[in-house]
Amino acid sequence: MAQIEIRLPKMGESVTEATITNWLKEVGDTVAMDEPLVEVATDKVDNELPSEAAGVLVQKLFEKDQVAQVGDVIAIISTDGDSAPVAPKAEPAAVAAVADTVSVAQAVVSSGGAALDKNSGNGKFISPLVRSIAQKENISMTEIDAISGTGMGGRVTKKDILSYIDTRGAGGSVAPAAQVAAAAVQSAPAASNGAAPVVSGGSSFLSNIKEPVVTVNPGDEIMEMDRMRKLIAEHMVMSKHVSPHVTSFVEADVTNIVNWRNKMKKEFEKREGENLTFTPIFMEAIVKAIKDFPMINVSLSGNQIIKRKDINIGMATALPSGNLIVPVIKNADRMNLTGIAKSVNQLARAARDNKLKPEDIQGGTYTVTNVGTFGNVMGTPIINQPQVAILALGAIRKMPAVIETPDGDFIGIRHKMFLSHSYDHRVVDGSLGGQFVRRVADYLEQFDINREL
Repeated sequence: MAQIEIRLPKMGESVTEATITNWLKEVGDTVAMDEPLVEVATDKVDNELPSEAAGVLVQKLFEKDQVAQVGDVIAIISTDGDSAPVAPKAEPAAVAAVADTVSVAQAVVSSGGAALDKNSGNGKFISPLVRSIAQKENISMTEIDAISGTGMGGRVTKKDILSYIDTRGAGGSVAPAAQVAAAAVQSAPAASNGAAPVVSGGSSFLSNIKEPVVTVNPGDEIMEMDRMRKLIAEHMVMSKHVSPHVTSFVEADVTNIVNWRNKMKKEFEKREGENLTFTPIFMEAIVKAIKDFPMINVSLSGNQIIKRKDINIGMATALPSGNLIVPVIKNADRMNLTGIAKSVNQLARAARDNKLKPEDIQGGTYTVTNVGTFGNVMGTPIINQPQVAILALGAIRKMPAVIETPDGDFIGIRHKMFLSHSYDHRVVDGSLGGQFVRRVADYLEQFDINREL
C-alpha cells in the first residue's frame, strides 16, 4: 500500500511554523495532484497548500487551529485508493512531544481543569499542548497573557510555560485565577495617571498595557477580530512602542507628472498591456532619494545600525476584506520605470486575489502608503518595523498657485500633493528625515515632461 507523507513546506526565510486554518479535504476524499488540500496561516500571509500526490486522503495529523512546524507531516495520502491510515515514521522528538501531550491531556481530565480558549486575551494563539499544561496547573488566561513568549510573534511555548511554572512554584503558594483577576482590578486605578501598570509574571510590553473596559450598549454589534487584523493591531502597537515617531510634511507640484502620464498612458497600455499609474513614478523618485540618503534605508538592532545594501520598496495595499498587507518590490533600484510599473501591478493583483506568496511580503527596507487613494490629503503613517521610515502619498489636487516667470509672477492652476514622511527619531534626525522627503519632492517637480518610455 503506497502512502505519501504530505509535509509542511518551507514558506520563506523567517517562517518556521504555520497554523492550520482550514482543511479543504476530509479523510476519505479523493485528491488530485496540485489540488488545494489545506489552508495555513503564518505571521506573514495566508496560503493554500496543494497536494503533492494524487490519491485518497487517509489521515490528517493536525486539526484546525493547531500549529505545525516546517517539515512536519500534516497528512497522509494513499496513492492506491486504500483508505486505511498508516502512522508516519516519527522522529524521537516528535514521539516525545506526542507522549507529553497525551500524558498532560490525561492529567487534565483527571484534575478537572477548566478549558481555555485557543487565543489568549492579547490575541496570540495558544497551542493545544500549552493549553493542556495550563489546565493541569490551574493557570488562568490572565497569567498566560502575562508570560513573555519566546515563540513566533511572542507566542507562549511549552518551554515558556514550564519555566513560568517553576518560577511560580518557587514563590510558595499558587494564586488561583480569581485572586489574579482581583489583583488586576485593584491595580487599575494606578493607570489613571497615564503610567502603564506592570503585571507580575511577565515582561512583554503588550501584557503591561492596560486596555480600557468597554461597555456594550443595547443595539451594539460585537465583531470578533480576524487573525490578520489581530496581527496588524499587534504590529502597529509594537511599532509605536518601539520607535519615537516624527513626521515631516512637504507639498510637491506634480503638474508635469500628471500631464506626462495623461499623454503616455494609452501608449504604455498598448505596448505593455499594463496600466500606467502614478505609483511607479513616485516610487522611482523615492528610490533616487534613498540613493542620495542611504541612512534612510537602515534597520536598528539594539545599538547596531544595519545599513541595507538592497533597496526593497514595500507598498501598503488594502485587501477586499479591509485588512492591510505590504507586498515588496525587490531591488527596485535596478528597475526602470516600466519594470517598476509591472511589479506594482502584478503585486497589487496578487494581493486582491489573495495569491501573494510569503516571499512577496518579506525583505522590505522602506515602505510607501498611498492615502490619496481614499481622498486623504495627508497622513501620519506608522513605521513598518524593522524599517525606520515610511512615506504617505496624499491625494493630487488642482490648486491655485503663484507661478514665477522671467516676466513676473502670476496665479495659475497646478496639480499639487502632500508627502508625509514618518521616521524613527532614534536613528533618523529631523535634518535627515526632512531633507529626504524634500529630495523626493524635488525629483517629482523636476520630472521631464518630454521623457520617452
